[in-house]
Amino acid sequence: MTDAIHVQILGLMPAANGMAVFLGNETKTFSIHVDHGVGTSIALLLKGEKRERPLTHDLIHLILQGFSITVDRVIINDLRNDTYFARLTLRQVGPGGTSITEIDARPSDCVAVALETQKPIYVAKSVWDKVSDMTPFLQELKKKFETGEGMEEEGGEEGEGDSKGKPRDGGKGPGKKI
Repeated sequence: MTDAIHVQILGLMPAANGMAVFLGNETKTFSIHVDHGVGTSIALLLKGEKRERPLTHDLIHLILQGFSITVDRVIINDLRNDTYFARLTLRQVGPGGTSITEIDARPSDCVAVALETQKPIYVAKSVWDKVSDMTPFLQELKKKFETGEGMEEEGGEEGEGDSKGKPRDGGKGPGKKI
């Protein structure tokens, strides 16, 4: 996959309308905005905490397993009008051969499914080239968090998202940091 960049979750930040999920690698960081439910799922998955009852992404994984379908990868493949788009690539091996299916999905759901199934997350090079590098912003946030300095005073939308500084996912708006 030469036209895509492998990324990992580098941080999560609560926002008024959800969470900012920071994705990137050693060269660049950007964020997407996710709703509270998916943000909580991502946080639990990152911590390796088991839920008492299956959440949506657990259920998706269980359904896929039930039909002998595996997740190959997810890719954030487009950025239009401040909204990210993603594809979930599924593989099913059967007596007739291997079937590959790509499904359009919200990036937040794709990220949660990738974490649940321990599969890689990619970003299309065209998207990667559009987003602003938020590495210094994330490093500053982590530094403030570690020292406990001014976290309740954080405000505004600066550096919190896509190429225009607004994290969006599925048409959700930017949130104020809390």
